[in-house]
Amino acid sequence: MAKPGYGKRSAPDQLPPRPADFGHLPPREAYLAGFLDQLCEHAAMDAKTIAKAQPLYGQQAVRSGLNALGRAGHLRRVRRRIPPAEGETGTRWVFLTYWSRTARDDEWWTRFLEGDVTYESPAEAAPVDVPQAVPAPPVADARPSTAYVVLAQLGLQDPRLALSSADCASLESLAADWLARGVTSDHLSRILVAGLPDQVHSPGAFVRRRLVDKMPPELPAAALPGRGARALMECTDCGVPGRPEALPGGLCRACDGREGSADRRPSGTQAGAVRARAAQVRAAMRAPQRA
Repeated sequence: MAKPGYGKRSAPDQLPPRPADFGHLPPREAYLAGFLDQLCEHAAMDAKTIAKAQPLYGQQAVRSGLNALGRAGHLRRVRRRIPPAEGETGTRWVFLTYWSRTARDDEWWTRFLEGDVTYESPAEAAPVDVPQAVPAPPVADARPSTAYVVLAQLGLQDPRLALSSADCASLESLAADWLARGVTSDHLSRILVAGLPDQVHSPGAFVRRRLVDKMPPELPAAALPGRGARALMECTDCGVPGRPEALPGGLCRACDGREGSADRRPSGTQAGAVRARAAQVRAAMRAPQRA
């Protein structure tokens, strides 16, 4: 799992899982796509972690596979500026990978990252029209929602708030309302476990009361963390930031071979320089910023 607030995010309005979801992809990409699709929300999505988490492909092969999945419209890497946590000043950035089982084109990703997606029904959200080839790996059962996971993990943070599965199911919609109003899962957990009495006789009733009484106000879409101008896409390969229209397929000009001839790839020295520059930009953005 990535740090709270980081990692995998699922794009909206995806088609339901089907055995042939990734049959249009080559074998390596189909395998990695099936693996990534089964990861839960907030799972780490960097090439190094994915290479360690599955047995077939090493880090370089995973990196190439992620680039191909970006070109195919299944993922985009994004950095988002979020407000400071309570008691902090300045702003901070989180680094996410948005995943879509349903392939999307560059225009859709641009509109989504700018907060201007017209939601479609699953029947209307047809995948990219490509020939079918290799069947995808079996898809696992649906994962619990982020709201459910937050509730289920409260007992690990403080035993006084250990909830049953029935409690989590009944409170899930309330917790989801918090997340929909811009509260991160980490912040929600901290609010629910803060200042507990010595004894909590009914954890389910106690958490329900807190979720209702402390519910934050609804915010316009543009004011929610990670909406509008607060989002910046990253090259899937080297991590250099840029506007979505400058990164078609999720890749910068150098990593996509658009510098010079169409089949030319950056040399190891060029790629290393790009990644070093991207690392410098990341470090500068992570440094504390004064309001």
